[in-house]
Amino acid sequence: MAKIEKGVIKAHALINASKYNGKANQGAVLAGLFSEGLKKNEIKDFLPTIQKVLQEVNEMSLETQQKEIKKLKHEVSKREIREGLPVLDNATKGKVVLRFAPFPSGPLHIGNARQLILNSEYSKMYDGRIIIVMDDTIGSEAKPIEPDAYELIEEGVKWLGIKHSKKFVYKSDRMELYYSYAKEMIKKGYMYVCSCDPEIMRKEKAKGIECSCRNLSHEENLDRWKKMFKAKEGKYCVRLKTSMSDPDPAFRDRVMFRISRRKHPRTHKKYQVYPLLDFSWAIDDHLLGITHIIRGNDLIMETRVEKFIWDIFGWKHPHVKHTGFLSVEGIKLSKSKGAKEVRAGEFRGWNDPRTWSLQSLRDRGILPEAINEFIVGQGVRKSGATVPVDVLYTINKKLIENSRRFFFVPDPVKIKINGTPDLIAKMPSGQKGKGNNREYKTHQTFYIPREDFDLMENGDYRLLHLLNFRASQILTAKPREFSFLSADPDERLEVKYIQWLPGEEDGLKVEVVMPDGSLVKGLGEKKLGSLKGGDIVQLERFGFVRLNKKDKGKLLFFFAHN
Repeated sequence: MAKIEKGVIKAHALINASKYNGKANQGAVLAGLFSEGLKKNEIKDFLPTIQKVLQEVNEMSLETQQKEIKKLKHEVSKREIREGLPVLDNATKGKVVLRFAPFPSGPLHIGNARQLILNSEYSKMYDGRIIIVMDDTIGSEAKPIEPDAYELIEEGVKWLGIKHSKKFVYKSDRMELYYSYAKEMIKKGYMYVCSCDPEIMRKEKAKGIECSCRNLSHEENLDRWKKMFKAKEGKYCVRLKTSMSDPDPAFRDRVMFRISRRKHPRTHKKYQVYPLLDFSWAIDDHLLGITHIIRGNDLIMETRVEKFIWDIFGWKHPHVKHTGFLSVEGIKLSKSKGAKEVRAGEFRGWNDPRTWSLQSLRDRGILPEAINEFIVGQGVRKSGATVPVDVLYTINKKLIENSRRFFFVPDPVKIKINGTPDLIAKMPSGQKGKGNNREYKTHQTFYIPREDFDLMENGDYRLLHLLNFRASQILTAKPREFSFLSADPDERLEVKYIQWLPGEEDGLKVEVVMPDGSLVKGLGEKKLGSLKGGDIVQLERFGFVRLNKKDKGKLLFFFAHN
């Protein structure tokens, strides 16, 4: 079990409280403790201490909290607990320029959002700016550009509330610019046009053997460069001339341009020679004035290539910060895979919860503020980390816990409770300070969930906010019998609580899309009909949901979490 002392928990709680008007959030504290070594299966062991510390911290004045932070930060300094994100190297207030560069193979998902949010937070920290660049040169056969992705990405950035330079930059608009720098590098002998078989070239690179194309004159290379624009795919590629004795074979004479005849969603058939990521970013990071780059550890080689090109031109290097991969436990993230399943009709659309796209999170009722707090709470670290999705849900629940409550009965079964007098059910709204705002007249018949019906044993039960009843003859061959006991709660009875709806009137047809894509059907109380699209509510004893669509007496919700 992880060794996390109470002082460390308190430090995380105090730091979080200082950011949010003196009130620490359990989800944010849990997120911080995962960086201390806490495992998901240990949460229940630490939860009593965490809750006790939260109560203690939240009862303090802001002044006391600040004093306590100073004490505890010193005590746990070895754990590098920081308030906010770590500083950027050589960052000057007002002069920091960052960029976020999504490849448009599908909508942004929660994994992409991490880099976007980190860049955004740093731009705010340094009064800087962030440029959004569509990295849309051409992609590959396996990972093509998805035409819908352009609009979906812009929609996701807007929904997260990211403040960025007014116009998006599109790499597909900058092709002539890349060509001009390519020609200059070919002329100066820094790049050459290779016609070797890729597989043979790969084997020779591994042995440090130069190909015959490497020593062609710049005139011959420029002639080949012109031929590339009419050649077949695979005939030529442009390579960066590095050292063939470099310790890393992957760095030796990397491909900078290749031929692709696939149709581009924006430029169609205008271009067929496309730069690879390394080259285009080496040029754009300089021309766009980028001062700091935050990118994943999977792009360390690309960073090395960029630096090599910057040195060729004598350009100042932006500061690069590599981060470990953040994975969410139990979730596989892939824009291109999600796009494939949407196109094949396996997913219901770009907002299918299995994509984990920002559109799907929005439609499930996960708030942008929760995603931001979740991402920032994990910080910036060089090593990878896996975080339980429950951390995100805990943060979001705190933000929506004041949502209105309603009754929903999945897969309903109708029962009759003999001897039940006419009653009026008065049910709480769930919103603080608003008391009871739902009333229903009831008689003797009720709808209850089939799951509860099937699991019933002889014993006492209570319909929520209404009455106590007894179930008998459940374990015999005779028909089940249900009899009224009392209306008011009775502490002498050991009851099990059951959700219900009046049986004398049909409720609204309700369908709920679950995170795994399955559909739960049932009846909801009539007052659900007053909701508007986008409203987030709590279906009692079921979970939080967001209304997606109202259609001819049927309501479609997306499930958020419990």
